[in-house]
Amino acid sequence: MNISFEKVNEVNALLTLSLVKADYEENVNKALKDFRKKAQMPGFRPGQVPMGLLKKRFGTEITAEEVNKILGKELTKYIHDEKINVLGEPLPNEEKTPAIDFDTQEDFTFVFDVALAPEFDAKVSDKDELDYYDITVDDAMVDKQVQVYAQRAGEYSKVDSYEERDMVKGILTQLGEDGQPVEGGLQKEDAVMLPGYMKNDEEKAKFNGLKVNDVIVINLAKAYDNNDVEVSSLLGITKEQAAEAKSDFSYQVTEITRFVPAEVNQELFDKILGEGKVNGEEEFRASIAESMKQDFAADSEFKFARDLRAYLTKRIGTLQYPEEMLKRIMKLNNKDKDDEYIERNFKPSLDELTWHLIKEQLCDQLEVKIQQEDVLETAKMATRMQFAQYGMTNVPEDALTHYANEMLNNEQQAEALVTRAVENKIVEKAKAVVKLNHKQVTMDEFNKMMSEKEA
Repeated sequence: MNISFEKVNEVNALLTLSLVKADYEENVNKALKDFRKKAQMPGFRPGQVPMGLLKKRFGTEITAEEVNKILGKELTKYIHDEKINVLGEPLPNEEKTPAIDFDTQEDFTFVFDVALAPEFDAKVSDKDELDYYDITVDDAMVDKQVQVYAQRAGEYSKVDSYEERDMVKGILTQLGEDGQPVEGGLQKEDAVMLPGYMKNDEEKAKFNGLKVNDVIVINLAKAYDNNDVEVSSLLGITKEQAAEAKSDFSYQVTEITRFVPAEVNQELFDKILGEGKVNGEEEFRASIAESMKQDFAADSEFKFARDLRAYLTKRIGTLQYPEEMLKRIMKLNNKDKDDEYIERNFKPSLDELTWHLIKEQLCDQLEVKIQQEDVLETAKMATRMQFAQYGMTNVPEDALTHYANEMLNNEQQAEALVTRAVENKIVEKAKAVVKLNHKQVTMDEFNKMMSEKEA
């Protein structure tokens, strides 16, 4: 067996592998013997088919299969032993590979195209300076969050008189031109309205100071700006019927309901954080501030990770890639996609490839190693953030672990979490190496920076 490596240019190479009969004969004979044990042919008992007959019938197929196995194994071994930094798998070079006939040949030569990774240096040191944005938590932000929690824990209460944004329930009765109820006309009991959201100010004003049992005359078409969908929903009729309902209606109020935020007291503290977690408003606010700091720290880490990627990508400059070869690989990996898809996605794929290669260097330099517990912790963090979006900040640890494991059972999600865990570890270790310029910013300033970057 002979393997040779020839560099065509900085990013392309040829691997040539030559085999003689002695290189694969033993493998073929063993494969034939194994095949014979289970081979069934008319006129022969199982396992008793003559070897000569098997060779005649299946020898070519088995030889080709075993040769291909050797090719894959030896190519992988050679690339590993010679420490060749390749992109993707070697692909057959049909032009340079001599014609192969397994029926008549005993010696074979195969030529493969190899895509080489570009050479660059992305290692970090204390000579690299990056900004790190620490988001401040002020009293106004805590006040706002307290209000959010109070609103979230609030309830609807019945009141005697209407104020803006109250919810009103009553009986709607269609009136004729004479102002009297229409016999057989439209009527709806328990008709619920939110006057504060009406489009017509004149109709909206009729509810000011309204009390339970009061009766007003309202034109629904005007009140809802001729929106037949809203009128039909209110009256429980079809859209077509609503289009004809242009007359006035009497509305007798039976109930007025007002949303009242929860009081900021120990009951609210226990409801939000868990019973007995804090005592008094001061501790509650301190807990909120600490939680916000943790959330903001995650935001700061995310921005630093993004800035680190942009900084290193810019520092190494534009890399030379074996584009033709990579497009071949991309086509093989997306057999159901056309050439337009390949061209459209090629540049973004190169950007991701560059970042992947940078991360590989950083993992090697910073000795990044990922354990299963790191991935689990990343999944728990993602789960915790999802719950926090719905105001659930006191999720038990066992529940977090359960949902995190559910995410890890999904192959696609698990792969994404491993990638995130690696990047988190890179960020953690890179921060200890590079020079950080800490900058205090408000949340508004931070959000503005993030939106400008995305734009």
